[in-house]
Amino acid sequence: MKITIEKPTQEKINSMGVKSWPVWQAEPSKFPWHYDSTETCYILEGKVVVTTEWETVTIGKGDLVTFPQGLDCKWEVVEKISKHYRFS
Repeated sequence: MKITIEKPTQEKINSMGVKSWPVWQAEPSKFPWHYDSTETCYILEGKVVVTTEWETVTIGKGDLVTFPQGLDCKWEVVEKISKHYRFS
């Protein structure tokens, strides 16, 4: 199970309707997380380090990230995070 990260174009963001997705925010913190369904999110601000059994990734402003269904991970919010998100 791999986390995918890309730097999307504004055209892709618009075509996906990202601005209509809900917004989630968190202050610096650490917590475990399990994905019951696939999440796609677009990072508006902040920085997070996500650690899984297979990888550690750093995500930040401008990243479009997909977390696969069934993934168990640990989140470390390094800088206050704000993101648009969608579960599918």
